[in-house]
Amino acid sequence: MNTRLLVSDAEHFRIDYEINPYMTTDNQPDTALAVAEHKAIMEAHHNAGRFLEHVPSEPECPDMVYVANSALVCGGRAVLSSLPAARRPETRHHRRWFERLGLEVVDAPFAFSGQGDALPCGGLLFAGSGWRTDPRMHGFLRRRLGYEVVSLRTVSDHWYDIDLAVAVLDQRTVAYCPQVLDEQSRRRIRGLGLDLIEVPVAEAERFALNLVSDGASVTMACGAPEFAGELRARGFTVFELDITELAKGGGGVRCTSLTLDNP
Repeated sequence: MNTRLLVSDAEHFRIDYEINPYMTTDNQPDTALAVAEHKAIMEAHHNAGRFLEHVPSEPECPDMVYVANSALVCGGRAVLSSLPAARRPETRHHRRWFERLGLEVVDAPFAFSGQGDALPCGGLLFAGSGWRTDPRMHGFLRRRLGYEVVSLRTVSDHWYDIDLAVAVLDQRTVAYCPQVLDEQSRRRIRGLGLDLIEVPVAEAERFALNLVSDGASVTMACGAPEFAGELRARGFTVFELDITELAKGGGGVRCTSLTLDNP
């Protein structure tokens, strides 16, 4: 799990449009600092022993650094995302790269935010909808990929992708922020018999749940001492990183990588 990742780069990262509550064209990222933040994330992945595939960003695609939104990959198949109009120029580059990797590419029939709204957890798939993903994608993913889909919804577009509210740490351990999920979603996730870690809203707002875990090491944003301390107490090796510039586009550590080794 998360030992083989597709990543891009922050060379062309900027705010050209506003498609989530974090983005404003009046608050541009410092490109050099964003590149440095991204390189630090990549270094942490290397230090954790993860293998990285790199798809170069394109000048016309300022959000391409958030490669997790490109698709959901499982068992040799990539279900391409269907992104907001401003980000659709990314898709042809992603399609070409998945084909180059030898994956079967499947087009999404409805709006779909890729792995941002689809987090595998063993045979389960935590799937968000309502903001960037059409709920009809849940049945499509179940049929095409074979997961048992756990449909979830957040309480506002402040949590526009489910990977801002839920994090899979291993096949039995899941972290989440209960206050940002609706009541039905809270009941659903609590009824799965998993080992759950509750993360406070203040730390979730710092993108603490937008992390990458391989079951032993966790790469996450800094600024969440309670959550990071809980992870260390459970035996995880934790890499905490500054994502100040990358967060201006509404993305964190998880957003900058796409898992290629989902079961």
